[in-house]
Amino acid sequence: MPRKWSFHPHDEPSISRLSKALKVTPLVAQVLIARGYETADAAKGYLEPKLSNLHDPNLLPGVADAAARIVAAVKDKRRITIYGDYDVDGVTSTAVLWHCLKLQGASVDYYIPCRIEEGYGLNESAIRQLHEDDPQRLLVSVDCGIASVQEAAVAKDIGLELIITDHHHIGSELPDAAVLVHPRLPGTEYPFGELCGVGVAFKLAWAICQLTGDGTRASPRMREFLKSAVGLTAIGTVADVVPLVDENRVIVRYGLHSLKENPSPGLQALLRVSNLHDKAQLSSEDIGFGIAPRINAAGRLGQARLAVEMLTTDNVERAIQLGAYVDELNKNRKTVERRILKEAKELVEANPEWLQHGTLVLAHHDWHPGVIGIVASRICETYEKPTVMISLKDDGTGVGSARSYAGFDMYAGLEASQECLLGFGGHKAAAGVQVEAARVDELRTALANWSALNFAPTDDDTALRVDAEVHLSEVTRRAVMELQHLGPFGEANPKPRFAARRVDLAEPPKTMGEGDRHLAIKVRQHSTNLRAVAFGRGEWAAELAAITGPLSISFAPQINSFRGYDRVELQLHDWQPPDDGTNPAK
Repeated sequence: MPRKWSFHPHDEPSISRLSKALKVTPLVAQVLIARGYETADAAKGYLEPKLSNLHDPNLLPGVADAAARIVAAVKDKRRITIYGDYDVDGVTSTAVLWHCLKLQGASVDYYIPCRIEEGYGLNESAIRQLHEDDPQRLLVSVDCGIASVQEAAVAKDIGLELIITDHHHIGSELPDAAVLVHPRLPGTEYPFGELCGVGVAFKLAWAICQLTGDGTRASPRMREFLKSAVGLTAIGTVADVVPLVDENRVIVRYGLHSLKENPSPGLQALLRVSNLHDKAQLSSEDIGFGIAPRINAAGRLGQARLAVEMLTTDNVERAIQLGAYVDELNKNRKTVERRILKEAKELVEANPEWLQHGTLVLAHHDWHPGVIGIVASRICETYEKPTVMISLKDDGTGVGSARSYAGFDMYAGLEASQECLLGFGGHKAAAGVQVEAARVDELRTALANWSALNFAPTDDDTALRVDAEVHLSEVTRRAVMELQHLGPFGEANPKPRFAARRVDLAEPPKTMGEGDRHLAIKVRQHSTNLRAVAFGRGEWAAELAAITGPLSISFAPQINSFRGYDRVELQLHDWQPPDDGTNPAK
């Protein structure tokens, strides 16, 4: 079904006033107003975020106590083990805290569970083994642990000091650890609750640096560390798809500069294999589509420890080897992903009655557990339904990844269906599940029944938000360059999106990329001609070829730099056929 396009009202006097006050194009002024920045002062604060906008780390619940315990452990020469997660957020969290403690002279190592064999979060066998190896060890979790009630109880019972730092959904019971560090702990009021795991780890590292400095300021050496650590923090922040507002936007804004100014050997290797090493300025998209997938591929395919090693080594040759290796893992991941996506679609087509449900639950024995989360997101987009994808194992159980659609509360839906599950965790937009293979059908029914009572998406829930309607002649290089100052773009701060009506196809649509997955078109409006691309929308080619008149397009403009030449290009998000009834609808 065609999506509704939701336009922000056009207020010409306000646009003109803000445009003159800021000396920006009316296009930029309209986007600022559409996003709630209606005065010059508010817009300047948004356009020029400062590092001083970051909140004092000691405001973060639990940080002061955690920092004090860690500094005491360093002084007592106790071993400190960082227990991280295997995704980008967990890997960068581990690297940030590791670098901080190494510079403090700590005896520090890290433990990253194998996604395939151990699953997410703290696990009892690892806790017992770590304690047995060194009973005096201090264990610090990053990006996990807030749901590990049983595992924390085991740590306490055997006498292992455990500090949990996390940002995930807090359940009905908190783990009984020595310290809990979390931006949304019950009974606390941290000013910004949307930090990701590495954001929390960065704040902890900052507090440690303060404590080992003069009590309020880090030493010059540790201040330099924090400036470089904000680059790693930016990678995890973008990859974890947390809202790029408030502190997160400041972190990513400055982190993108840090990644170019002073990259570690591992980051240099990553930039090279991602073809970003010669780029003058990085964007959040460079992280999201270049750097992060390669780090993530290591964790998805059971090699997350190597990703941490890559981000912590000072050996240039080793960093280059690891960069090449994670690049190869990412290529393998893409191949596996395409196969699983094809099989998932075939499974839906073979069971059309499932499309009558508000949700989809798919399961298969040959699906790689590390890749199904990516595919679940694609299935959500294809069928416009919240989706759970499950990899079934030989022992009669399955592990799954769940992704939301149109505001569906995935955590609440799984919580209501937990009688069918062995376990689950996550948040509103995404979650992980464990289930017996024999109960997958029961889970499908339970989740569908809950969604029938609690999920009724409207056109507004799925609407495409459009900042402004424009003529293509307004989408100039200067305007697009100015629009880039509204970044970094990501969750809750998307790239500016526009719409243009009565646009003609300048030539027949073409598909491109492996498997003809992507679309390329040339559009014309009066004397302006522009190229537009739509990633993952190769199927639109045949539909657009059937159009015989002008159409409407919605897009985000960008600068495409190729062989030293910059040109404006459009990222096509949606299109609508003429509304005169002479052309077939999408």
